[in-house]
Amino acid sequence: MQHKNLGEMHCPIARSLARVGEWWSILILRDALRGRTRFDEFRKSLDIAPNMLSRRLNELVEAGLLERRRYSERPPRDEYILTQRGREFRPVLQALMAWGNHHFAPEGASVMMVDSETGRPVEAVMVDRVTGLPLDDPRFKVVAGPAAPSRTVEEASR
Repeated sequence: MQHKNLGEMHCPIARSLARVGEWWSILILRDALRGRTRFDEFRKSLDIAPNMLSRRLNELVEAGLLERRRYSERPPRDEYILTQRGREFRPVLQALMAWGNHHFAPEGASVMMVDSETGRPVEAVMVDRVTGLPLDDPRFKVVAGPAAPSRTVEEASR
């Protein structure tokens, strides 16, 4: 069965999932945001098969989320550095962490965000930068953007 190419869809969620929607990719980005850069560090942290890790790292490099840099010629060894696009994935991971802690951690949080000065747990919410209002405020809605095809315009107007 052939998968649909999400990267060619007009939906920004589908296009994003085409780049990071596979669970190993998200966990690799999580580890990269924690400072891991080398193949063996990712492999050990994730307990992932080398061929799968190679494939996912290559896909993240192709998607512009990681940059491959050679750090040894003999033997040839690369490290994987987050690009600006990769670093901008941090809030997505933070939102997943908060959502997972809220809905899927009956035993309590195993990892959480805290204020580094007070130690107070942080309650993660997405807000509009201009108004400071949370995005789940009823005044905000999803509309078709300027590049939307007619189908999207039609669906958004319902």
